[in-house]
Amino acid sequence: MQALRHPFARKRLEALKDVSLSVPTGSITGLLGPNGAGKTTLLRILATTVLPDGGTAKILDRDVTRHTAQVRARLGFVLAEERSFFWRLTARQNLKFFAVLANMDAGAIPERIRELSELLRLDNELDKPFRDLSTGMRQRLGIARALLHDPEVMLFDEPTRGLDPGAAQRIRKFIKEKLSGEMKKSMLLATHNLEEAQQLCDRIAFLKDGKIVSEDEVTEALKKANQVFEVDE
Repeated sequence: MQALRHPFARKRLEALKDVSLSVPTGSITGLLGPNGAGKTTLLRILATTVLPDGGTAKILDRDVTRHTAQVRARLGFVLAEERSFFWRLTARQNLKFFAVLANMDAGAIPERIRELSELLRLDNELDKPFRDLSTGMRQRLGIARALLHDPEVMLFDEPTRGLDPGAAQRIRKFIKEKLSGEMKKSMLLATHNLEEAQQLCDRIAFLKDGKIVSEDEVTEALKKANQVFEVDE
């Protein structure tokens, strides 16, 4: 009867509840949890694409709701399934478009694209339409886009989902060796892949039913994984 009386009413769902988490500068913190735990919602709040109903979230001491432009200028966000690229445009044209959106100096854009294409081995793919790129190349392009303005903080939402083992390993190596090891980026990486978290992260926070239920260094944190993912011993 409620559906008949109020056909457009929606039940309010609380995706996150009293989440408290800090990411040490220069580290990779893993955000692990089962599907539907709230990982993507948390990342989208931090990336300023979703407004929280309450609470406070800061990136480099800038509030994500009050200093949105400043946060975006210092943040890069890499999605698992990249849908914001223009499929008919080439990889190069897409990067130019997003560089302009990031308010980059027009004269610096071509050189920055060249640097990133060399770094991520996109040289042979730059002038292909996005729709013709492999899943692995699309993910590399997503990382290149996030790096255009050289952000200090990176957010990753399941960066290797849907990739074959070889492509996944190349992405992980790039994150660990280049972004963390050489560039010293601070990163929050959401995944439900325990092997990936063990390989990449310095610390792990477990998110379950919208709450952080545990946070610790990798070795200690992984001892609690079965409990979080409800795996029978």
